[in-house]
Amino acid sequence: MAATPLPTAGADAVTEILDNVTSSAGNPVSDVFTEVAESTGLTGLLHNLTGMTLSRFLSLVALAAVCLVVMKLVQRFVRNLLKRGTIEKSLHAFIRATVKILLWFLFFLIMASALGIDVTSLVAVLSVAGLAVSLAVQGILSNLAGGLQVLTSKAFKVGDYIETNSVSGTVAEIGMAHTKLTTIDNKVIYIPNSEIASAKILNYNPQERRRVDLVFSASYDDPTARVVGAIRGVIDAHPKALQDPEPFVRLSAFKDSCVEYTVRVWCETEDYWDLYYDLLEQVRDAFDQQGITMTYPHMNVHIQKS
Repeated sequence: MAATPLPTAGADAVTEILDNVTSSAGNPVSDVFTEVAESTGLTGLLHNLTGMTLSRFLSLVALAAVCLVVMKLVQRFVRNLLKRGTIEKSLHAFIRATVKILLWFLFFLIMASALGIDVTSLVAVLSVAGLAVSLAVQGILSNLAGGLQVLTSKAFKVGDYIETNSVSGTVAEIGMAHTKLTTIDNKVIYIPNSEIASAKILNYNPQERRRVDLVFSASYDDPTARVVGAIRGVIDAHPKALQDPEPFVRLSAFKDSCVEYTVRVWCETEDYWDLYYDLLEQVRDAFDQQGITMTYPHMNVHIQKS
């Protein structure tokens, strides 16, 4: 069956309706850009450039040159200020980059204003765009904020041995996004700064001295004075054990199978592990030499015949 053609009046009506819809809807994307361009004055920028006189061009060039010179002076002043200050060196690069970005932003605003662009509307548009970008990269910004907090709080520095988030190691690098730790077995751990900024940090290096805490066990049959004397003899003979504050050696607990003795000895921070392991080895040798028994958990069973 052949299609029945529309009446002429009906076809004209449909065409008119489609034309009205198209003209009223338009292109949403182009409409947005057109509105932004009109509000910021970008539509008149081409007209200003084509009608620019030589004197106006030279004044713009002079303004740009002055701005660039001022930018160089400000950057040099910031570099000198950072060298003389006490700010963590890992933060210097970030501060210089931030200052440079701000200076270039001000430079473009000044030049845009000189060209007749409405800077207020342009800043508003850029603020909305910046908000959208910040929402898209909020994870990166969180690490960046954490890096700033770590560097400004000075909870640790490169070379310190720290413990955080169930990991420990020597701080090898404090970056803006991650902190790099080197473990004792030479593994490298990267911790996001957003995590390390909110975590509990145990720093072993800030103080010049550390205390070695140990517990030794001996038999109930060994006299207390002999056990304490053997331990004190080892401590007094060790060159890295400090005598001020005085070492602490006392009986501290009665256990099921042994008597415990608590030992606390101060040393320089860099000597901590040497003294720790030396005391473990040398106290055992001293116990063997003096016949002191280092007991372990055991049970004595007494059988009586009726």
